[in-house]
Amino acid sequence: MSADSSAREAALPSDRELVLKVIPMPADCNANGDIFGGWVMAQVDLAGSVVPARYVDGRMATVAVNQFIFKQPVRVGDILSFFAEVTRIGTTSITVQVEVFAERFRAQGQYVKVTEASLTYVAIDDAGRPRPIPKK
Repeated sequence: MSADSSAREAALPSDRELVLKVIPMPADCNANGDIFGGWVMAQVDLAGSVVPARYVDGRMATVAVNQFIFKQPVRVGDILSFFAEVTRIGTTSITVQVEVFAERFRAQGQYVKVTEASLTYVAIDDAGRPRPIPKK
């Protein structure tokens, strides 16, 4: 059974914010013709930083990838939609859940969840030391 035959069509989340859309290109492929996992991880890190930037009011850094699950392969030409939601705000850190859905090149309008991740970012000062997140 191929990876796609076990994939279930998914509905896009309505309770999370769309923070990034991107199309992977041939240069992002591994030897098997799938998109590099590291490329997907970099995009998730970018997408995950969008929402916390509104809380942090300044510099922040990724301090942890708490969970990262590749559910389905990503292919050249897929339209990837990244949805993010803050799940925890601490004194200096903020945790975000990111879900990634692929709209397959040959199946427009149908979505498959390809990746989900939880990342933690920390607010930092100009010297790179943790600093409190301002209260909103």
